[in-house]
Amino acid sequence: MSPRPRKASDEEVFAAAARVMGRVGPAQLRLADIAAEAGLTAGALVQRFGSKRGLMLALMQRFADSTGAMFAELRAAHPSPLAAVRAYARHFARMGESPDSLAQSLAYLQNDLTDPDFYVHTLRQARETQAALRALLAEAVAAGELVSGADPDALARGVQVVVSGSLMAWAIFREGKATHWVRDDLELLLRPYLAPPP
Repeated sequence: MSPRPRKASDEEVFAAAARVMGRVGPAQLRLADIAAEAGLTAGALVQRFGSKRGLMLALMQRFADSTGAMFAELRAAHPSPLAAVRAYARHFARMGESPDSLAQSLAYLQNDLTDPDFYVHTLRQARETQAALRALLAEAVAAGELVSGADPDALARGVQVVVSGSLMAWAIFREGKATHWVRDDLELLLRPYLAPPP
């Protein structure tokens, strides 16, 4: 009698899918490869998620669901709200490990923007990210890290635009590291609002 195949949690499957997505674009993504990465059979994934599309939708929902927890972890790990904002920028910039990996991420984003079922999760994640940034920036104003006249709503939008735009610019110019581009552009945005040191 052959041993029973091991069961992987949804989190393990999602982590396996993310690893495979980091290596191949949407056109090359196969359920069999995700299953092999997770140590399962493709049939087991079909039984659990219904199809590759079902798995990808569940993964997108998981990404959106985890936004608040990610920001909570960033805040807990950093001594100040502004440090947490900077850590978010570094986290985001990790998509730019190489121009190829960023291009693959953008290929998946194209589907997230054009397929209504995926877009629901993409929009929720973006809105929750903006709300979390707004809360951190308001906390930074209250803590005296940013000047009292700084507008957390406008700055939160600005952080999202600068971080994503900086990553795109890096992929085009390909000078230095993506993390440095994002860091420098974020500091350019924040500089006029930084409170003078006590």
